[in-house]
Amino acid sequence: MGLYFFLFDFDGNFYLKEVSKLQNIYFQTPLFSTTPPPVEKPLPTPYLKKFPISYSHYLHAFREVQREISKGNTYLLNLTFPTPIETNYTLSQIYHRTDAPFKLLFKDKFVCFSPERFVKIEGDQISTYPMKGTIDAQIPDARRKILENPKEMAEHLMVVDLLRNDLGIIGKRVRVEKFRYIDEIYAGDRRLLQVSSKITAQLPSDWHRHWVDLLRQLLPAGSISGTPKRKSVEIIRRVEGYERGYYTGIFGVVDPEGKRLESGVIIRYIEKTPTGLVYKSGGGITSDSNPEEEYRELLQKVYF
Repeated sequence: MGLYFFLFDFDGNFYLKEVSKLQNIYFQTPLFSTTPPPVEKPLPTPYLKKFPISYSHYLHAFREVQREISKGNTYLLNLTFPTPIETNYTLSQIYHRTDAPFKLLFKDKFVCFSPERFVKIEGDQISTYPMKGTIDAQIPDARRKILENPKEMAEHLMVVDLLRNDLGIIGKRVRVEKFRYIDEIYAGDRRLLQVSSKITAQLPSDWHRHWVDLLRQLLPAGSISGTPKRKSVEIIRRVEGYERGYYTGIFGVVDPEGKRLESGVIIRYIEKTPTGLVYKSGGGITSDSNPEEEYRELLQKVYF
């Protein structure tokens, strides 16, 4: 047995293949990366034009989510929408141009360049690193403001609690090893501060024999669905009104014999459709969320 590439979409549909047998699939993870596809250089200066949903369309969905929150059916829900885009770049060129720890170009169908790890397994320890809370690093005193923001704190707490429970389903001795630390990431030419936590658990020693079932128990990822997860996903399917597909799924690489696994959440996602390219994005909604700010965040996440 060698290295295997795996891919789950938002609905749990599964793709698995030995890395050595991949064709027209290129990926990058901290554990292992394939050789990227050839592309003509130098790359042209990129442009990106967005054709987003209207604010009134977004507000209608936002208010529906808030009604569900007021009923107690969800406490945190990740609301997303597709944005048609125009660019002078191909998916392959976007793959080359972008910089992220997790990148995937899948059969010229979609590309993602994700900053967010899903889970990492080394030996018998599993770790997850939920990311919730972002601020422009150029804002004065940005670090203090993001860490002390009550809405961002509440959202992060809910995701950490959700993922603690998820890891408790498949492992023992669940611990929050690091709580709300700051990473720097880049969104185009914008430098951002991103709030993350690290949660770990101990897996059974034979996890590598049934790792697919193990991952299925954790899906969909808590950070891009909501809490409670099952009810939040039901609301997402009704309110969003479109198919997420591979967006907000996960992909990664596993070495069963070496007992290693690395995976990322499929965000920062651009898909080729019959009518052109579509960029899917969104953010977490809580009872304290402001619709104008959330709509602005959805648009700001459309970048490369």
